[in-house]
Amino acid sequence: MVGSSPLQAVLVAPGVKDRKVLAFERRDALKDKDAASGLLRAVLASNPAQQTAFYALDLARVVDLYWAWRRALDGVRPCYAVKCNPDPALLGALAALGAGFDCASRAEIEAVLALGVRPRDIVYANPCKPEPHLEYAAEVGVNLATYDSEEEVAKVKRCHPNCELLLRLKGPDGGDARVDLGTKYGAHADEVVPLLRAAQRAGVTVSGVSFHVGSGASNLGVYRGAIEAARAAFDAAAALGMPPMRVLDIGGGFVSGPTFDEAAAVINDALGRHFGDLPCVEVIGEPGRYFAETAFTLAARVIGKRTRGEVREYWIDDGLYGSLNCIIMDHYVPTPRPLAAPRPGEKTHTSTVFGPTCDSLDTVVTGYQLAEMSVGDWLVFDNMGAYTTGAGSNFNGFATSDIKIYVAYSS
Repeated sequence: MVGSSPLQAVLVAPGVKDRKVLAFERRDALKDKDAASGLLRAVLASNPAQQTAFYALDLARVVDLYWAWRRALDGVRPCYAVKCNPDPALLGALAALGAGFDCASRAEIEAVLALGVRPRDIVYANPCKPEPHLEYAAEVGVNLATYDSEEEVAKVKRCHPNCELLLRLKGPDGGDARVDLGTKYGAHADEVVPLLRAAQRAGVTVSGVSFHVGSGASNLGVYRGAIEAARAAFDAAAALGMPPMRVLDIGGGFVSGPTFDEAAAVINDALGRHFGDLPCVEVIGEPGRYFAETAFTLAARVIGKRTRGEVREYWIDDGLYGSLNCIIMDHYVPTPRPLAAPRPGEKTHTSTVFGPTCDSLDTVVTGYQLAEMSVGDWLVFDNMGAYTTGAGSNFNGFATSDIKIYVAYSS
């Protein structure tokens, strides 16, 4: 993609243009038989003083994912879920490509607006909003938000009366999602009409419907049921004499790869079936994981080692209280590997990898086969862009925010 207009636009985008961006030739990675490892080695070669855990963000991967989305879901505008990974370079790249944004707080709205994104390109997709945050949205002109309770209608009426609402529906059961959001958010079928009436009585415009089937849903048939339920809500609003709805938000939880293409086929079919007669409806989505997960790779440094017979125990400088919190919070299954190229016939040992804090809970893997490593070596964790750095802590004095993120693009 190097030299193409989309990547050129990304490289001069706010959030990117002021960062040092490493140009990385993917053919170097082919020698290593591993693009991610090749990228990390290129980062270390360019930054020999780097001796602590770091990330590499591949902007070309983001560009590729954006165009894969456009090919598969051409009629659905992606509005990136900022909570997934708020790195400014990622936000700026997606803005340059034409994405909108799903924000859930004042800080997220501020981060996106600071990159020059227009308020109309933001959906405040939090069904329960703190009043000061809602008042801020009113001040800056973010005028589209979600709701799923009568109390939220009253709050919006009081704090942001010009805001238009999307009724958040509970996604169908049975999606086998990695993270089920339906236990916390979404109106049940018997609550749809009362919630529409509540907005109608308050004089607050309901401009559409949103839903979320959960993050990483494996039963893709739930999209059919969710889109069918959304159309029923559109029809219910029309029956109440409300102004025609104009927005359908199909949520997020998408995972890049073959599963995404399968989900897109189901969604396109359901949209044609249930919304084909409403061509004026704008369809948006809230992908977070889809764009962030595979674009980031983590390299953690081995800071300690203990040998007990054939068992090896290692300590690294990131862990469950840092960006590897995703092991607990996001069901991430770590499969770390040494950055050093494997030697033919190299023996592996049953190994445990600990994080840096003094808590024994801070254990990354146990009973895991690794080649012999030494203090100062690097462990690589792939697909580490989703719900990692944004959810880490400063426990024990190890600050997640200190983990540097290098920006690169590969060809």
